[in-house]
Amino acid sequence: MLLAVALLFAAPQDPPANPQIDYAGFATLTRDVRTLRAKRLLPFDRFQAKAAEKGALLLDARSKDAFARGHIAGAVNLPFTDFTAEALAAAVGPNRDRPILIYCNNNFSNHRTPVPLKSAPLALNIQTFINLVGYGYANVWELRDVVDFDDPKVGWVQG
Repeated sequence: MLLAVALLFAAPQDPPANPQIDYAGFATLTRDVRTLRAKRLLPFDRFQAKAAEKGALLLDARSKDAFARGHIAGAVNLPFTDFTAEALAAAVGPNRDRPILIYCNNNFSNHRTPVPLKSAPLALNIQTFINLVGYGYANVWELRDVVDFDDPKVGWVQG
């Protein structure tokens, strides 16, 4: 009887952990990447110059549909939802030190299709940067500025 009463008042047990999901690891990676990311935010002119360097990859991690409706000229599309070690290796190539430049919806002031504004803490730039570094691509650079995709200097390609 005492055992039955003790079981009724015992603290609930957490369900078994999924070994394929590591929130604590993600939190650690996010913390560790923060300083690197802060040093890799580029104003638009430097972003363009770095993207034009030999071997650089301009990566657009938005959906295939959004990319098809418009993107910066020269960008390669790999949707964030498709990030895997294999997909990244195919898109980036064998050189993990290759400069990768990223931008996303929140880098544009237009706030209309194909770049509707996302909630700032959920801007895809953040997850994209963290994931690239987490997959072993540490030479990531991010567009810092907010630009108008109608500005000819941006090089926007309409879908």
